[in-house]
Amino acid sequence: MRLGANRGTVQGMLDLLSLDEFATTSAPAGAVVRQRNQSLSDVLYLDSGTIAFGVQEERRLRHLLGVMEAPCWLDAAPALAGQPCAVDMVAQTPVRWRTVPVEELRSSLKQWPAGAQGLVTSMAQGYCQQAALTVSRVAQDAVARCAQWLLQHAEPGEGGLMVQLGQSKRQIAAHLGIAPETLSRVLRQLRDQGLLDGLGKCLTLPHPDSLRQLAKA
Repeated sequence: MRLGANRGTVQGMLDLLSLDEFATTSAPAGAVVRQRNQSLSDVLYLDSGTIAFGVQEERRLRHLLGVMEAPCWLDAAPALAGQPCAVDMVAQTPVRWRTVPVEELRSSLKQWPAGAQGLVTSMAQGYCQQAALTVSRVAQDAVARCAQWLLQHAEPGEGGLMVQLGQSKRQIAAHLGIAPETLSRVLRQLRDQGLLDGLGKCLTLPHPDSLRQLAKA
């Protein structure tokens, strides 16, 4: 999955939009450049450096979905489609970018032939759909894996199925291939949904059938 326009489309935009008038901003490696679900009133054009994008949890990029290297537009697709930023963006190296108001980008696009405008709009909408689906699958995958693990380790007990945690959360998370923070978040989510109960090392599964549906997702 590639964020923003491809190189040919970017060059076409540059032919119609002079970026020299827009001020540059710099940030060190590790800086968060964009956050998921952030509303976009402007678009970022990366002048130099490398940006990683994916899903950030507990202030760390836990799920890497791709990398973008300058020069490129970072969030042109969701901005043109009127959508919020689909992913978290974190600088892998020192970076420098230009901030362009969305309306400026749209105005430059209106100078293109109608067919080209329609193509770019369709590409932007398609990207947003693909990005939303990918991020959703990343989150759902963690939930499904946790649900599967709980069911695999469940035993009959008073009032239903019970799970004895014989390992630390860090060990369980490593077995599932997720971060400990992700495991804690998913367990809280399952509690909030009424699918998990109990404290400490002893957990109960009040609605195993519902948990099985999550495990199949």
